[in-house]
Amino acid sequence: MATTHNHTNHISNPFEPNNASHYKYMVMAGTPEKMLEHLLETRLDTINLDDRNGDTLLQDFLLTFPVFISWKHLCNQLMRYYRIDELHQRQEKEFIVANKRRVVRFMHYWFTIAGEAFLKNKIVWTFIEDIVEALQKDINKYKTFEDELLTLKTITEAKTIYELEMDMRGIQKWKADNPGSVRRMSTAPEVNYTNDYRNKWLSIKESDEIICKVFCADHTYTTLKINVDTKAEVIKTQAADKLGMDKVNELVIVELKSNTERLPFRDTEISIPTALTVNGRIFIAHADHLDALTTLTEQDGPTKGSAQQLEEFSSQDFAYHLTLHGWQLFHNLHDYELIYHVFGRHNFNEITANLDVFLRHFNEIQYWTVTELVLEKSLSRRVQLLRKLIKIAGHCKDYQNLNAFFAIIMGLSNVAVSRLSQTWERLPNKIKRTFSQYESLIDPSRNHRRYRIMVQKMSPPLIPFMPLLLKDITFAHEGNKTYVEQGLVNFEKMVGNGAHMIAQTLRTIRECKSGAISLEPPSQSSSNQKSKSTFSQQLQQYIQEIKVIDNLRRLTQLSHSLEHRKL
Repeated sequence: MATTHNHTNHISNPFEPNNASHYKYMVMAGTPEKMLEHLLETRLDTINLDDRNGDTLLQDFLLTFPVFISWKHLCNQLMRYYRIDELHQRQEKEFIVANKRRVVRFMHYWFTIAGEAFLKNKIVWTFIEDIVEALQKDINKYKTFEDELLTLKTITEAKTIYELEMDMRGIQKWKADNPGSVRRMSTAPEVNYTNDYRNKWLSIKESDEIICKVFCADHTYTTLKINVDTKAEVIKTQAADKLGMDKVNELVIVELKSNTERLPFRDTEISIPTALTVNGRIFIAHADHLDALTTLTEQDGPTKGSAQQLEEFSSQDFAYHLTLHGWQLFHNLHDYELIYHVFGRHNFNEITANLDVFLRHFNEIQYWTVTELVLEKSLSRRVQLLRKLIKIAGHCKDYQNLNAFFAIIMGLSNVAVSRLSQTWERLPNKIKRTFSQYESLIDPSRNHRRYRIMVQKMSPPLIPFMPLLLKDITFAHEGNKTYVEQGLVNFEKMVGNGAHMIAQTLRTIRECKSGAISLEPPSQSSSNQKSKSTFSQQLQQYIQEIKVIDNLRRLTQLSHSLEHRKL
């Protein structure tokens, strides 16, 4: 099936708004096989791995290919292209050599783009071993390919280093059975390790172990230790066995949210414990009895705020450590996790645990902002807390932590907070004006235009407003068919240059991560008698163990109990 082409205007990198637009050839629809052939024949001879502002079609293909072609099928097609001399005996030597070189260049670029996802894929390594073996034979036959063999050797060495690092890392243990986010139980490496190695250590892997609780309708529970990629069906079987429940085929694993909403999981779903909402819990129940499930007391969240503890930390200190924590969570996630999340991780049998934890972090900060204010009964202390939260948001913005900035401002814009007129009235006018400026940046009109303009003026690294980027990918997915007439893949959806096309959003995320984050630590207050390390540890622990109310109805009720509605 032939591909369809169209001249498309190139959209500049969002971090380089002054780049001149230029026209380039864009594939609109076609079979994955023809698309791959088109890329090999038109992009690999002149590819420049260091050119970020050039043609992005190959990069976009490699960022989105899991949607429309499996890793195995892609490798098979590359091998077919490599063995063109076996398929077409009469081809010119120059043509054959060029084809084989393109395959090796493609592999190098794939390795550069996919990183760890490439290094850990067994299908890819079987393919590379076959290519290396074929190259060694072809060196004798065609008297060339020494450079290509060196390229593959470089990739193989990177794989060896990766495997050694993973052996040193071992299976990490995580805990998801308490209020608060998913937490590490294993000891993290010291800070003197390289950032790249430390990131491999701190991110969640599919083979890692995670401890979680599974509850029954009567609130009895069992604790399971499972791999992160364990399917819901296995969780159901193990939990039913430990709880003495029979008729497993009639049971379902379900998330019960704090607002009593019930979300059943497919048997094929994986990464269940990390995918829960902030105060959601895993329940096992008969499929016909889900309505009988009631929430646990712990799901209501805290009954007392932590404003007194917050007073120990300056606004800048809090924003600094919030940004360090947020950056680590953001850096842990892989680009492909967003695709798995939007298109359904059960379709890929891949975890989205690192993205789950990062998204949960946003929700925790947003609900924490509301929770602390509605649990503070003293009007004067509530005013001081409101002022402090606005200052924390400002420092987050200065640190280019836009995810936390938006979380706090959206929390302050929640009706449970915005209706507290007595609290807002006592706020100094200067702080009110500052908040109004911040609030204008979260204005969703014209597709969040103000936010997007603000990001264009920033230089990476930065922590983006992740829910919006996820919304962009979801919008592109749900608003455009993956397949068009005659079963052709709609590549315009994947790699097109429209405002929300999937690869463009993934490129934005990659750009946000480029470079190492370097923040100047705030100077410690002289009135603080604690050592700097102890102070930092306490603040880090506070951020990692934030407890919130995520039931909007309860938050609104608490708000009304503080300041009654005026008649």
